[in-house]
Amino acid sequence: MSTNIESPGRPLRRLPESAVPEGCPDWSGEKARLWARAQPPVWVPVRMRALHLLALAMVGLTAGFWLANSRDVPPALAALVPLHLVWTLARPEALRVSGPLLTLVLAWYSGTHDLPILVGFLLVNAAWALAEFRMSARRTQRMWAVSAAEGVTAVVPEGVGPLRRGRFLIAVGLVLAALGGAFVLVASGWDAPTDRREAVLAGWFTVGWGLTALASGRLARRRAAGLRGAPAPVLRVLVRDGVNGDVEVFTADDVAALRPMFTVTAEEWYDDDDDEEDEEARLLKEKELEALLDSLDADADEAAQPGPLREAVLYGAPYDGGELVIVSAPEDARNGADAEETQGEDAQGEGEGEGESRQEAPEGAREPGSGGGSGDEEFVVESSMAPVRALSERAVRLRIAAEKSRARRAAVYADRRAAAADGITERLTSRAVRRWRAGWLDRSVCLVVVLWAALMVLGEAGGWRYVPGVLLGFIGVLLLPRMAAWRITADRDGLWFNGLRGVRHIEWDHLMTVRCEGGELKLDSRRPRFGSAWTALAPRWGRLERRFGLVHPYERTAAEITAMWQDPALRPTEASGERERGRALWPLGVVLGLVWVAALVLVP
Repeated sequence: MSTNIESPGRPLRRLPESAVPEGCPDWSGEKARLWARAQPPVWVPVRMRALHLLALAMVGLTAGFWLANSRDVPPALAALVPLHLVWTLARPEALRVSGPLLTLVLAWYSGTHDLPILVGFLLVNAAWALAEFRMSARRTQRMWAVSAAEGVTAVVPEGVGPLRRGRFLIAVGLVLAALGGAFVLVASGWDAPTDRREAVLAGWFTVGWGLTALASGRLARRRAAGLRGAPAPVLRVLVRDGVNGDVEVFTADDVAALRPMFTVTAEEWYDDDDDEEDEEARLLKEKELEALLDSLDADADEAAQPGPLREAVLYGAPYDGGELVIVSAPEDARNGADAEETQGEDAQGEGEGEGESRQEAPEGAREPGSGGGSGDEEFVVESSMAPVRALSERAVRLRIAAEKSRARRAAVYADRRAAAADGITERLTSRAVRRWRAGWLDRSVCLVVVLWAALMVLGEAGGWRYVPGVLLGFIGVLLLPRMAAWRITADRDGLWFNGLRGVRHIEWDHLMTVRCEGGELKLDSRRPRFGSAWTALAPRWGRLERRFGLVHPYERTAAEITAMWQDPALRPTEASGERERGRALWPLGVVLGLVWVAALVLVP
């Protein structure tokens, strides 16, 4: 099975021998096959997605509410049901405690012939068994990875930077645990027994989710610190950057990139001197970097290709859930060995790759020059920012299908973008003030969102109407007015955007980003005082557009603004009036909020 969608002839990026620890073995052959065979079966969930976690949490909360109301299970114990399901994906180690405890709870509160409890008992123990399969596979994978290293260890290079792993999860966990605890205290004083039990259960679930994030952050931080604190097993492999931003790791002999073994999200550390920079210059630098990343993402989507294959060294034993440090060849750099391998390919003029760092050879590495390169060779040091995730054969097939689908979607969007730009000069013959505004598609989305919120909230009673109702209303007041009534005005002085607080302005010379990517329209200024980029979102179905010859309104808007930006002769010659630029949208938000409050209070 082949996952290699690279262009033929792209060279392999060579890692300088000075960056390879002495005696570091290749991870290939039977050693790699034993590791791959140790993966859990395909029916054991390994990869965690936010949508999967949310779906499991909703199912588990429904079951927990039923237990609390119909079987009088204490809310703190009933909250273990949704947490048990979430831990199946997020923290399988926790099921060794929650599995036996939930089994005892269900047995204690069940009747003699209680079919729902029996089904729950089977599901709890099935999840427990899945977690044990996964934990067993982890131990076996780590054993085979350590065995493949043949006892060779090395200290990670200093270029790995400070330990940052887990800080975000720890902060999120503390916040969620505090919010959940406060909600439990508030809900415990409610009068209605049913609302009180359900609210307290939801509060305990939030506490549990916060503790889960806190434990995940602490565990990841401990593993990453252990990797840096002592010599770690090392393996020579091949890596490349995947189309979705993660790093794909191949065996050392898989030069055709036929089958990735696992993926991991990794990040290179940069030693910036932001404290010494002017604040405005720093903000401008961040804006320009964001625009560059946007353009790179767009190019990646259109090409739908991973990065070049590079030689690398793994520090740490790879296994599902583990942490790694990766020392690899830069994507764009060339050295003597690389030039020789590319059989005369012109490497002159290719400088250092952007974002690469020049590092000293790690402790225990070969002397510079022993591999045929110079003593001033480059390599990139990256540390994992998420756990290692092994790839089964089924996962590889799904990745192939996703890459092909991404390529088809990018081709459709490129075709529609060309259609939007066709004949644009003729459409912009008038030099009058030009306006673009929200249309039927934007307002239809707003109407669907309002109807969905009304159906979900207004059918409930008590706390389950007002708590989510207030939250949804607050979000709707902030987002819906701009979605339904946005306006962009172009005149000789630039672009004007209406918003909740007022109108914002970008001069033509200060315009930095104009793009329509999928269903998002985005414009930004290079002036830091403009603030965050202006965006609008709407659904999009590329195949239908191409089949019926339609052009998405956002594509047409982006094409026309881009033409004016690039050709001053197409810009309006008149100045717009204050009324033409639109007004602040906060009054519309106030009206929407009052209508929503009235619906919450008056609708029976």
